[in-house]
Amino acid sequence: MDSLISKENLNRFESIFGKTTQPIRLFQAPARINIIGEHVDYLGGTVLPAAINFAVQVYLRPNNTSNYKLHSVTYNQTVEFQKPLLPNPKAAWADYTAGVIVEIEKKGHLVPGFDFLVDGNIPQGSGLSSSAALEVATAFAIKETFSFPISREEVAVIGQKAENLFVGTKCGIMDQFIISVGKENDCISLNTDTLNYSYHHFDLGNYEFYLINSNVKHSLKDSAYNKRRSECESALLKIQTKYPNFTQLYEVNLSEEELNHCHLTSEESKRTKHVTSERERTKIVITGLESGNFIEVGSALFHTHWSLSKDFEVSCPETDFIVDSLQNLGVTGARMIGGGFGGCVLVLDKKDHFSKIEEVLKKSYQQKFNLALDFYKFQISDGVKEIYI
Repeated sequence: MDSLISKENLNRFESIFGKTTQPIRLFQAPARINIIGEHVDYLGGTVLPAAINFAVQVYLRPNNTSNYKLHSVTYNQTVEFQKPLLPNPKAAWADYTAGVIVEIEKKGHLVPGFDFLVDGNIPQGSGLSSSAALEVATAFAIKETFSFPISREEVAVIGQKAENLFVGTKCGIMDQFIISVGKENDCISLNTDTLNYSYHHFDLGNYEFYLINSNVKHSLKDSAYNKRRSECESALLKIQTKYPNFTQLYEVNLSEEELNHCHLTSEESKRTKHVTSERERTKIVITGLESGNFIEVGSALFHTHWSLSKDFEVSCPETDFIVDSLQNLGVTGARMIGGGFGGCVLVLDKKDHFSKIEEVLKKSYQQKFNLALDFYKFQISDGVKEIYI
């Protein structure tokens, strides 16, 4: 987000909250993509995310009271609250910040009152994790402003717990983690069971990643996200009765016959099939990116999409149409990303194909669904940071 927007918001901040001698500080947290490893980050799986250059910005200033005053530019809404903090049905966006305050205080840090303005250019409901960016930006801003000894990895866990326990979406750790520790031009492989991670630098050469927004909006909280998670948990419990050594669904490596003896429901079987097959695709993608075998990477991306669509059942007609059309147009690889039920498709293809793909797909999608498509080019960027103003 450019300096002009930052300046406008600085003026907006002072017009809403007034001027004081306390400095206003600005923090920025990026959006994220996940190249591979979808719907496994709450099941102990390995994921391959990267931070990208869409962002949430938060402006924070201590106000020497015990009250928290928040303003959202996107919703043009100002709210004020004090402890004990409770969810606010009239300003759901504020729950992400309130939840972070609650989790930081659980760690033994008393969070003083502050004035807070949030703005961003991450498309809402796109599957690029605007909610996780807000949580991480908030936690990082609070820990920097009040000098709390909290690591970047702990910032990620605080954000996840805020969303799980206060907001009520049982998301995994991936989004908050990459937004906390991301590095420009690198992705990370993250073991979501141990939280061990490593950076991977790769050169795409004549290839590029880009995003297509289906412009079908979803809310993870209101979707079947939590149901899918509970189906995975019940599948694991049934498997553990016969094979107690498995601690995570992601580890399961049983034959079809062995799984049949676990008496899984049809839904539990399909969820298990997606999760365990995603483990193998993730290995293929990491190896392919590092060796430059983009054809192999692209094939794995397509397989992931159809697994998410048929076995995990978190796609929708619009994103299936986009991916099917891209396959027919000869792109290297594509898949839906994020929680599902709309949002964005991640595309891997040769750079010189883009203009043709964009023109053909925009037209056919408009005719089929009477909806416009948005295409986003992006760069892999740093994680959360302070912007000095």
